[in-house]
Amino acid sequence: MEFEAVIGLEVHAQLLTKSKIFCGCSAEFGAGPNTHVCPVCLGMPGVLPVLNREVVQKAILTAAALRLTVNGRSIWERKNYFYPDLPKGYQISQFAYPLAEHGHVVVKTGDGERRVGITRLHMEEDAGKLVHSEDAFASAQASFVDLNRAGVPLMEIVSEPDLRTPEEAGAYLRMLRDILVYLEVNDGNMEEGSLRCDANVSIRPRGDEKLGTRAELKNMNSFRNVERALEYEIKRQIRVVEGGGKVTQETRLWDDKEGKTRAMRGKEESHDYRYFPDPDLLPLIVDEAWVARAKAGLPELPLGKRRRFVEQYGLSDADAGVLTSDRGLADYYEAVAKEGADAKKAANWVMAELMRELKADARPISSCPVAPGKLAAMIKMIDAGEITGKIGKTVFVEMYKSGKDPAAIIAEQGLKPLADTGEIERICEKVIAENPAQVEQFKAGKPKLLGFFVGRVMKLTGGKADPRVLNEILKKKLEQA
Repeated sequence: MEFEAVIGLEVHAQLLTKSKIFCGCSAEFGAGPNTHVCPVCLGMPGVLPVLNREVVQKAILTAAALRLTVNGRSIWERKNYFYPDLPKGYQISQFAYPLAEHGHVVVKTGDGERRVGITRLHMEEDAGKLVHSEDAFASAQASFVDLNRAGVPLMEIVSEPDLRTPEEAGAYLRMLRDILVYLEVNDGNMEEGSLRCDANVSIRPRGDEKLGTRAELKNMNSFRNVERALEYEIKRQIRVVEGGGKVTQETRLWDDKEGKTRAMRGKEESHDYRYFPDPDLLPLIVDEAWVARAKAGLPELPLGKRRRFVEQYGLSDADAGVLTSDRGLADYYEAVAKEGADAKKAANWVMAELMRELKADARPISSCPVAPGKLAAMIKMIDAGEITGKIGKTVFVEMYKSGKDPAAIIAEQGLKPLADTGEIERICEKVIAENPAQVEQFKAGKPKLLGFFVGRVMKLTGGKADPRVLNEILKKKLEQA
């Protein structure tokens, strides 16, 4: 029997606010344990939550980008469960009446574009964090609780079960991450936990409409791990069914070292959490004007920008995808193109030379030392024959180190191309004389060997020979040899 997977993702995105959702404590990551806490987020008796307006603002903006319908009235509810990192014994969330519902995103996959439905978006507070450590004085493990994260604002974005493969799930998650970063509502950092993903996955015979029993996967801290965990779990469920067993509804943890999922606990249903309206918080009322302002403030989103780069600049879809994966990178590239550099050559320089240097420095594009105008000026100098492409790479590295203008670097280091045709002819004759076997092969019908001679001459000239002049001279000399 042939099976297909049915996958839905629940994404928790930490909102980029200075303070927490119901108190004034800092939401900054990385502070000392239990230093960003107060009686409200510690769950002390008698305290009252006060809603952070900026949280609602960013959530409405996200809903607009995901084509969700924002409800005029949503309700805060208490999600009750006991866990050491939840000081109140409940989490303030939204359940029956969420902020927004019924949207979708369009995702690029290997088979083209795919529309993935989004069930809902709701706001909630984060729990604290458990830190597990081996006790130096006992064989038992010890666990420590850091409540800095308790009360940090989250959006939960729940997809429809529209995904069928781990690759589709990865593409959806990357697209969602790109949208959130473009909106500047989330930093997209899965390693620090500001973007987290749980996956619900089941299998069914291909062609069936009925959903199978699902497992929920947790503890996946990268796009790749989400795909790996789904791939393993799908194969595991198929093995269970083909072996005559039944898939158990449960929560499973992804073990990155072992490359497998492990059973954690039985899967809870909504009634297990005993949701009820929070008596300390009024219903949230969002009027149409607020939603209209959010829609008016939407930036150009990744897929739209990607399509425009293909149409406006003649880029391949793959190159446009790389350049638009980060809003800052897309803005930088477009600034280079608008300075008059050839659009395709600008894309190559940004994706190859610039991104390599930025990656080596672990530096964001926002602190790039090469101004777009300077990179554009260098590309135009190459196109005008003022310098060669090889010299351009040398100039670029120095530009990245010093931030200087390309013209100044060329003058300081004497990098102007060799323009003396007599000198180029002399070097060509020398290279031809030293390689008679290759000369005979070239004349016997192997024109690709021209590159061999070009490389030898370039090496002897330190890469300074003008490629156009060099090619003309070499062809002439080889025909005469």
